[in-house]
Amino acid sequence: MDKTRVLFVDDEPEMLASYRRIFRKRYVVETASDAAEGLAMLDGGPQFAVVVSDLRMPGMDGVAFLEKAREKYPETVRIMLTGYADVAAAAGAVNAGKVFSFLTKPCPEESLKTAVDAACRQYQLVVAEKELLRGTVRGTIKLLTELMAMVNAEAFGKSSRVKRLVMDLADYMGLADPWRLELAAMLSQIGCAALPRDVLRKAYLGRALTGNYAYEFAMHPKIAADLIANIPRLRDVAEIVAYQEKRYDGGGLPPGGLKGEAIPQGARLLKVALDFDTLERMFSATERVEEPAQKALERMRGRRGWYDPAVLDALESMINFPDGFERGLLALSELRPGMILDQELVCPRGEVVLAKGQELGTVAIKRLKSLLGPKKDTRIRVLVPPRKNLEFAELIDG
Repeated sequence: MDKTRVLFVDDEPEMLASYRRIFRKRYVVETASDAAEGLAMLDGGPQFAVVVSDLRMPGMDGVAFLEKAREKYPETVRIMLTGYADVAAAAGAVNAGKVFSFLTKPCPEESLKTAVDAACRQYQLVVAEKELLRGTVRGTIKLLTELMAMVNAEAFGKSSRVKRLVMDLADYMGLADPWRLELAAMLSQIGCAALPRDVLRKAYLGRALTGNYAYEFAMHPKIAADLIANIPRLRDVAEIVAYQEKRYDGGGLPPGGLKGEAIPQGARLLKVALDFDTLERMFSATERVEEPAQKALERMRGRRGWYDPAVLDALESMINFPDGFERGLLALSELRPGMILDQELVCPRGEVVLAKGQELGTVAIKRLKSLLGPKKDTRIRVLVPPRKNLEFAELIDG
């Protein structure tokens, strides 16, 4: 098992030598003589579990350094060490949650060992909890969404398309650790599962609903958010889902004064992705325009105040720079996880079984083969991602 990595930042060479001597047998010890070198070390290799910084250093001081470290690597546990009478400044950093603990120089060797050991244990707990969320919770969400696919293909198709788009947006915008956004997109339509498919199809094509259906559809973000809030550790995801229809200028649901940057960033991305999906499908299905994506962007640009400008700019850039997918007309035996349906598949009763834009997985492919039966000559229109994306999708799908 690899040793835990610890970084010490101090402008006194004697102190750095002392840290190396004390901890070299317990951890992988790296040292830096100032904040700039410390930030470079943080960026230069595997993540550090703990960073210990002096408060007073030339240039950037320890408070500012640890704050930058926290912004870039929030999981890394931070300790502040100083020989100056700056207890108030250091205590302020502790109280603001910027550092795990504060020690004064000269610090007894045993006290320093105890503090660093505790910080390493804290890092291991944080990482373990994060892996639990990524693994167990994501597996639970996958089960829920696959159940939704069987109950309501329209709702699942919408969430599948939107999930792909918001993850592309997050990647394009360089957002760190977007797993909460992925879960929010996957679960964004569970509040619609009970609505009839023909009603949802109408809503997803941008057509007005009336009566009770209009009310039920308007309330679906709240229904979904209330359900998600019951899952431990997913309060942030529930909040993103709750505000998925909130406009950047404060209009829309839910009511209240929240607007602009105060709206959760994930909800701002989700709003753009949801509306773009609706408009693109509307223009494709009803107006038969040559470039539905461009027409959808034009309509969204005309809705002043509805969207976060940065997210809308990112979407426009993505649309104008294709991501490498190729169109294919494939036999059932050629279908692979990660491919995207480029047509709707309808059962004999006329109900949509698999929606256009849905990302195929093993379950969907098996369902498709069951639906079409022995029709070996059947060809399915799909979008095929680049090979590396396809291999990754097959690996994840298992």
